[in-house]
Amino acid sequence: MTESGATHQAVRVSMRPARAFVLAAVFVCAACGLVYELALVALGSYLVGNSITQASIVLSVMVFAMGVGSLAAKPFQQHAVAAFALVEGVLALLGGLSVLGLYAAFAWLDLYTPALVVVAFVVGGLIGAEIPLLMTLLQRIRRQEAGSAVADLFAADYVGALVGGLAFPFLLLPVFGQIKGALIVGMVNAVAGIAVVLWLFRGQVRRGARLLLWGGMAVVIAVLSGTYALADGFEVNARQALYRDPIALARRTQYQEIVITRSVALSGRPDLRLFLNGDLQFSSVDEYRYHESLVHPALAGSRGRVLILGGGDGLALREVLRYRDVRAVTLVELDPEMTGLARSYGGLADLNGRSLADPRVRVVNEDAFRWLRANPGPSGVQAAAGNQAAAAGAAAGFDAVIVDMPDPDDVPTAKLYSVEFYGLVRRVLAPGGRMVVQSGSPFFAPTSYWCIEKSIRAAGFATTPYHVDVPSFGDWGYVLAVTGPSRPPLRLAADAPSLRFLDQSVLTAAMVFGRDLRHREVEVNTLVKPRIIDYERQEWRDL
Repeated sequence: MTESGATHQAVRVSMRPARAFVLAAVFVCAACGLVYELALVALGSYLVGNSITQASIVLSVMVFAMGVGSLAAKPFQQHAVAAFALVEGVLALLGGLSVLGLYAAFAWLDLYTPALVVVAFVVGGLIGAEIPLLMTLLQRIRRQEAGSAVADLFAADYVGALVGGLAFPFLLLPVFGQIKGALIVGMVNAVAGIAVVLWLFRGQVRRGARLLLWGGMAVVIAVLSGTYALADGFEVNARQALYRDPIALARRTQYQEIVITRSVALSGRPDLRLFLNGDLQFSSVDEYRYHESLVHPALAGSRGRVLILGGGDGLALREVLRYRDVRAVTLVELDPEMTGLARSYGGLADLNGRSLADPRVRVVNEDAFRWLRANPGPSGVQAAAGNQAAAAGAAAGFDAVIVDMPDPDDVPTAKLYSVEFYGLVRRVLAPGGRMVVQSGSPFFAPTSYWCIEKSIRAAGFATTPYHVDVPSFGDWGYVLAVTGPSRPPLRLAADAPSLRFLDQSVLTAAMVFGRDLRHREVEVNTLVKPRIIDYERQEWRDL
């Protein structure tokens, strides 16, 4: 007897609970499907950055594939029960393993983007096939008008998508991580298929087919469970494949992946390196070149109050605190895990000289853009009643602002290199105050570098661009800026501490750019038109 010939047979429960059961399956399947989508977007953002591109690829491919899957499911509606079980089994397996497989493709095969497109298309096609099959199952319980059936089904589908969308960032990602979270969702997906087919529609499946379905679902759950048990070891090995040196510490935070590697050369000199989302932030062998060049030209003047935006590793802060007349430093760093490591992780705390423990330092774990908006500065302080001391501090402004942010290769960081951001910095500067911005490589990414410089000028600053050699990074650039018409001199303070790399002759040479690196025509970077993302993507991809 075929499924179509068995439609008159009763399901295992009465009509109303049976319909509720199928709608519950729709709810679960929709939640699982959205988690798969979000997991693929998040993984791409972590591994390659550029969250807009990653989201666009995943969502557009998956939505297209869902349409293809819906059409492909039409011939199988006569065998909807078995077809739904097969779709759920394959979807649970592929969706659950998708993050792990793409991580492997990135770490060992260098095939991430082609693999992402294939995975997104297959998973999207299977998700699209669910809806017409579930609609057929719903109609087999009780016939109703097409409009009412669609309304019931899509209501359950959209509510399930809401729950899945909220569960991913607030439960699955922080508690289980990306790999284990996808595996758990895959197992839930498999159980939903078993419950609908092998319990509710048991009477419409032959005994031999039931045994095959039970066996298939058991294999899917066993594979996902076994992979879950091995996931930690896989992640360690895959992560190590991405880094040259042994990994000493790896943490996935709410905002980023923090990796610290450590190696010892034959000379006995250790090399401690910090990576954020796979991008090198410093090497202990030459970080002093980067941080001396960043900090000391900005402190060649008044420096009683200093603001550091970013720099959660505490290394720029170390250089600031070498001046005895620095009275107060505010460090604004988004990720509390980063500042926690700067305080407590032995190798990093030793390197930064325990700078975050200095009584002159106040650490604020907040988004720098949001924090600047909430601090009006000397140009417009609005003191709340009973908070005159805080208002007086804000009114004084900062003598120097050091902007030490990651490179602007995605939307969250691009806003920190925008005209609007520099306008907010200008608002908190004291009269005559100076700002310095780490601006990337004028050799490897010259268009991005001059875009940053032009955006700073567009915010009302006069600028002095300069660059130095940092072996771990290559030729690296900065922009020193002041408000007013005259470019700030690039110099060291007369009372500057003894430095390992920087002196006045180095600074004089740092202002000279070769003909191939000099200023070029670029657009400014703004919130509504983040051109720097395109510049960064093109230049580093060409490299």
